[in-house]
Amino acid sequence: MSSISATSAVPAAPSTAWKLDFVLLAAIWGASFLFMRTAVVELGAIPTAGLRVAIASLFLLPLLLARGLGTLLRQNWKQVLVIGTLNSGVPFVCFSFALLSISTGLSSILNATTPLFGALIAWLWLKDKPTGTRILGLVIGFVGVALLAWDKASFKPDASGASSGWAVLACLLATLCYGLSASFTKRYMAGLPSLVSATGSQLGATIGLLPLTWWFWPQQAVSLNAWLAVIALGVLCSGVAYILYFRLIERAGPSRALAVTFAIPVFAVLYGVVLLGEVVTPWMVGCGLVIVAGTALSTGLLTLGRK
Repeated sequence: MSSISATSAVPAAPSTAWKLDFVLLAAIWGASFLFMRTAVVELGAIPTAGLRVAIASLFLLPLLLARGLGTLLRQNWKQVLVIGTLNSGVPFVCFSFALLSISTGLSSILNATTPLFGALIAWLWLKDKPTGTRILGLVIGFVGVALLAWDKASFKPDASGASSGWAVLACLLATLCYGLSASFTKRYMAGLPSLVSATGSQLGATIGLLPLTWWFWPQQAVSLNAWLAVIALGVLCSGVAYILYFRLIERAGPSRALAVTFAIPVFAVLYGVVLLGEVVTPWMVGCGLVIVAGTALSTGLLTLGRK
């Protein structure tokens, strides 16, 4: 896997430097589920996602222009629109919708399947055929997803009219889009600075979601807590998080940066339990561990025996 070899090419950074970035990034992205849950109850799924990407765009665009990367962004605007849809627009709407009926902990565990779908799509689309160990990881990971969905997904509406089954499917659609985005980026946007891809994805998603955000804007007044939550989503969980993510890649290499996906549920579950009073069942934990193990195998972060 290219990310493994890339790790060895990255100059060694002080051990505490990249570890601090790793923990901060996992903590911030784990908090995104909490902020989405707070905002979506009042704003709705589409306005929450639309405001998030718009605020992130306003945060990232000045940084991109200050580095003189505006020309690259204009030259690649078509690819940027696609990435914006796949990597931000659809996933953020899906997760916001899901959090209306499932817990932040469950949605974060399902989010950990992102590298799993990434490996599968790279195999099918880019012909990046995995080894036997990685194929085993794909099987294990999807078994974990199936077990978790079987236990948690119900298509019968509850008292509020929500359905956990559709929420689980929405989360999986989001991670599927993340996987498609990774392969699309590798195929059509190789060599572009990461800040261009990050800023462009937020701008593209903003353009796509702006009309829908206006159309679905809530009629009732939005509380200060909801506004603060969506601002935190845009500035902290998208803007600052992207900067940390790119710095983590530079300091520790792609494979370690990818591993942050596995740490996110730890923080998301902790926030959900402490701040929202959510309940985490042993079945959720067990399935989450199966998913993480399968994902680690499928991406090459974990190997069995000799390579």
